Amino acid sequence: MNVLSFMKRWSLVVSLCFGTLVYLLFANVPALVPFGMAAEPWAEGVLPVILFALLFVTFCKIDVRDLRLRAWHVWLEVLRLALCGLLVAAIVSAVGDHSRLVLTGVFVCVACPTAAAAAVVTEKLGGGIGSMTIFTIIDNVVTSVAVPLLLPLIERGVDVTFAQASLMVLRNVATVLVIPLLLALACRKALPRMTSAIAGVHNLAFYMWCVNLSIVTGLTVRNIVHATVSGWTMALLLLAPLGVTLALFTMGKAVGHAYGDSVSAGQALGQKNTVVGIWLALTFLDPLAALAPGAYVIWQNLVNAWQIWYKEKYGRVKW
Repeated sequence: MNVLSFMKRWSLVVSLCFGTLVYLLFANVPALVPFGMAAEPWAEGVLPVILFALLFVTFCKIDVRDLRLRAWHVWLEVLRLALCGLLVAAIVSAVGDHSRLVLTGVFVCVACPTAAAAAVVTEKLGGGIGSMTIFTIIDNVVTSVAVPLLLPLIERGVDVTFAQASLMVLRNVATVLVIPLLLALACRKALPRMTSAIAGVHNLAFYMWCVNLSIVTGLTVRNIVHATVSGWTMALLLLAPLGVTLALFTMGKAVGHAYGDSVSAGQALGQKNTVVGIWLALTFLDPLAALAPGAYVIWQNLVNAWQIWYKEKYGRVKW
């Protein structure tokens, strides 16, 4: 019972450790390597399916009246765009390839849109699902416009049109965010009993997210293990995202506090869709910079794990 209680209380940390352990076992034990190689494509393919399902479950709980624009939505977007602009200026003026690489990794972390699953953790912490969902949609749309404009400033040889980059981001938004939202709202109207039953299953979406996180962690560890970069640069690419994580959560909560919604605003700015960040780095920037958003996955979930533990122990979110 003590082990079960620990696993429930520290579900995100257990998921991180489990994903890491499974990858290391299947990548280093000779008898397991063939199974690991066969399972890898399946693991990557099932991620959007799990995400779609857990978001549908979460959105079944949304009050339509909460789906409206709030003042902190606007201020967070202004803040994020300002940070992106400052980082682009720093990258352009950076001296040395290593400094430029680390700054590019930091930029990717900040430029990432809010994670679609942020609503799941926000609900766990007592924040508003509706306000988070609206911000997530806005944030992804803004990203689809702003990032394609900024990329040529960082890499002048980027071979992609504004429309192509925008559609790639928007396709991700429609697939894993807008469609499950519309489906959940439709089910609330047409199948209210079924929707209420799904919404009534305690922590269902959260534990689905834990499964998703284990897979993402395994893939992240794989990228770190196979990275061809020097030790000092590797350390910066893995540790700089910790500072970014703490800074974004802190700034988001500060903005949200002024409007009585620090939990939602903190998650909105701090919990990132790092899959988009990794894709940006691999496709348009320096592939090694993808290590930074990969590390961000781990740091943001450790922050979330601590917040959830504190909330369940003391009945409130301290930070």
